[in-house]
Amino acid sequence: MADRVLVTGISGFLGGHVALALLNAGYLVRGSLRDMSRAEKVRAALRRASASGNVEALEFVSLDLLSDAGWREAMAGCRYLQHVASPFVVEMPKDKDELIRPAVEGTRRALTAALAEGVERIVLTSSAAAIVYGHDPARTAPFTEADWSATEGRDVTAYTESKTRAELEAWSIMEAAGRRHDLVVVNPTFIVGPLLDDDPGTSGRLLKRLLDGSIPAAAKVYFNGVDVRDVAELQLKAMESPEAGGKRFIASSGVMSLLEIADVLRAEFPAYARKLPRFEVPNWLVRLFAFVDPEMRGNIGSLGIVRRTDPSAGRALLGHPFIPAPDAAVAMARSLIEHHLV
Repeated sequence: MADRVLVTGISGFLGGHVALALLNAGYLVRGSLRDMSRAEKVRAALRRASASGNVEALEFVSLDLLSDAGWREAMAGCRYLQHVASPFVVEMPKDKDELIRPAVEGTRRALTAALAEGVERIVLTSSAAAIVYGHDPARTAPFTEADWSATEGRDVTAYTESKTRAELEAWSIMEAAGRRHDLVVVNPTFIVGPLLDDDPGTSGRLLKRLLDGSIPAAAKVYFNGVDVRDVAELQLKAMESPEAGGKRFIASSGVMSLLEIADVLRAEFPAYARKLPRFEVPNWLVRLFAFVDPEMRGNIGSLGIVRRTDPSAGRALLGHPFIPAPDAAVAMARSLIEHHLV
């Protein structure tokens, strides 16, 4: 009988793709939802995308990162855990604990239940946000899995802190249990790529705003990007590879500026060319604009900073090069257009 995997946050952008990769690889998937009314929408999206009949055996359980209810039961009978669920927002909350508490406490609940139920391998979706922030902005050396973000600094946001603290919590729990080797952490950069349904998610909102003309000029911000399909495959490889145990893996295919993303989309989708920004604006103007744009406010500390990463370990585990960032951006934009979201 096929092994069962619990995927937390299955209705999310990455969670859905992780479930898809698992189903196509022959695993049975049990997915967690906060809102069980979304179950059939998730099943339908995976049915459309999957080449596996395992979609019909897909199970759903109700779990909340801030509640103890149901975690042990959800983990029962599972050989593996893919803990993907964690709050991801563009607009930073006034109270940073709105992000930190569910990220840290949810990780604690998921891993504690997994250990109690004898789960064999745990894969945690962390983020490059737990690696590249709070450092000298003049740094040119690529960041590696040996680096950790600071929890204070000009460029540190509530999201950065939430991902850093949650990953540290995971390693602490596994070390205390004497099972560090049974945890693998994937640290993706900004995830783009094709959507599975008509929910653009947090990742898709940036490209949606570019395509619909909501960003008339580009701030000098830079994104390390990665395709969601590569991240999902990397999470599968992290689960299956004995050599991956106890390690972190950066997932990234390179750096693009906001203007470079716009230029790629302009060339690929000429019907939207007039709405896409054509020039960059000075940082002082962006700071001024941030007073009325909450989404921009969270990026002020990153203006002009280029953070390069070394994804060689992740690429080696994946077994092939990452999909180029421009191709991943185009795939997401095409999905937004096909789902009539722009």
